[in-house]
Amino acid sequence: MQNRTLGPFKVSSIGFGCMNLSHGYGAPVSAEQGERVLLSALDAGVTLFDTATLYGFGANETLVGKVLKPHRHKYTLASKCGMQGVDVKGDGKLVRVIDGHPHTLRKTCEDSLRRLQTDVIDLYYLHRWDKSVPIEESVGALGDLVRKGMIRSVGLSEVSAATLRRAHAEHPIAAVQTEYSLATRNPEIAVLDACKELGVTFVAFSPVGRGLLCDKPLDVSTFHPSDIRRSMPRFAPENYAANVQLLTGVKRVAKEVGCTLAQLSIAWLLHRGAHIVPIPGTTSLSHLAEDLEAASVRLSSVTMAQLDELINHKTVVGSRYNAQGNSEVDTENF
Repeated sequence: MQNRTLGPFKVSSIGFGCMNLSHGYGAPVSAEQGERVLLSALDAGVTLFDTATLYGFGANETLVGKVLKPHRHKYTLASKCGMQGVDVKGDGKLVRVIDGHPHTLRKTCEDSLRRLQTDVIDLYYLHRWDKSVPIEESVGALGDLVRKGMIRSVGLSEVSAATLRRAHAEHPIAAVQTEYSLATRNPEIAVLDACKELGVTFVAFSPVGRGLLCDKPLDVSTFHPSDIRRSMPRFAPENYAANVQLLTGVKRVAKEVGCTLAQLSIAWLLHRGAHIVPIPGTTSLSHLAEDLEAASVRLSSVTMAQLDELINHKTVVGSRYNAQGNSEVDTENF
């Protein structure tokens, strides 16, 4: 697999999003299956692994740390702070809290280092901008962690171009991570261009649209009770049915190219810019192999234009987050 630049690092052009193994789409996989997937990704040439304090309320970092510690020199490790599980009521039940205060970020980093069984995290994102704290204050705290040798570089997640510029003026930002796919085009408004201008890598999560952009249709009626897609308007039954109809032409393009729909979707991202690194996630070894083969798919300018015409922000039905989720991301002038 070819490499791309991410801050001071060279990473595989396709990274691996570890979230699915512990969080987001139902019950976590077994430790044994999580180990198989992580090691298979490493063996296949993946050199960027992405996790977060939030995922499984620390369980994902623990899994990644345990499995990949012996291979720490082979890959770039990314994690996130600023959104984690907190026992708010003192009843032992953790709830998701966004907190960007410097003392919280430092404590979260210390906990992450312990769970990940490493001395330093290569790329540490602010998972969400806590809008009660100036972005300069939170990023300044992460800059302090760089100077202390706890992390090597700073990233941001789900921020606008304007916020990126403010943060970058405080401390160099290595990467911005945001949802981006054929079905989710928000970054095209401004932040993609801002990243290119500032020399910031854009890391695209959910590159296959949380399962929308796959050959096998989802059965949204059978989502696990803890599946985050249950609250996402795009996956409401009537919206999902409309969105599936958009895929007829896209699947036809995939067939012409000679690849699967998921591979086409990831390849489209790779062709959108050399500063873009997609990080698909999966719990399946066969899906992992399928996703990584997208690195060898070549798309012509004609094919890229066809895809942009067939599916885009005007044709997809339903927002990606509900009202609560939308309030938590920095979408102004995105």
